[in-house]
Amino acid sequence: MNLGSGGARGTDNARPAVTAVGRRRSVGVSVDGSVVAAGTPRSTEYSVGAWRDIVAVAAGNVRTASNTGRSHTVGLRTNGTVVAVGWNGDGQCDVAGRADVVAVAGWRRTLAVLANGTAHATGRPDEGACEVDGWREIVATAAGDWHSVGLRADGSVLAAGDNDDGQCDIAHWHLRTR
Repeated sequence: MNLGSGGARGTDNARPAVTAVGRRRSVGVSVDGSVVAAGTPRSTEYSVGAWRDIVAVAAGNVRTASNTGRSHTVGLRTNGTVVAVGWNGDGQCDVAGRADVVAVAGWRRTLAVLANGTAHATGRPDEGACEVDGWREIVATAAGDWHSVGLRADGSVLAAGDNDDGQCDIAHWHLRTR
């Protein structure tokens, strides 16, 4: 399990994700803090050309039919704010207003690790994957299709969301944090 697939800033336990891949695209942070994207740029999740001062990126996705482009791209700025572009049907791009974010991840939602070790989610609430507000001592997150996972500073792991296939049965895990 790669809990570093999102992006991080200013934490001892995570390295910034300077690349991310999503549905039909790849994104990356350039040396100067701008963001580049590759793929078929017909959807709004490619609208990253004006982003500056980015330290990490994450790529969100959803299950889709062949005729849709339901995905989004998330950027973490050096000042702890977050930007997002792309499909916003579940509010996953509604990330304005925070200045204390140290890590981001995305799928049907945008997950943020805050400087105080808590987590915040915005996006599709239906399966419970956004129910992370009670998480504490979080150093990294990962977003699955219908579930979210958080890594705590002590190596324990939390999960929220759909567990139909046992993907949230991880309470017994103890993972490396570095």
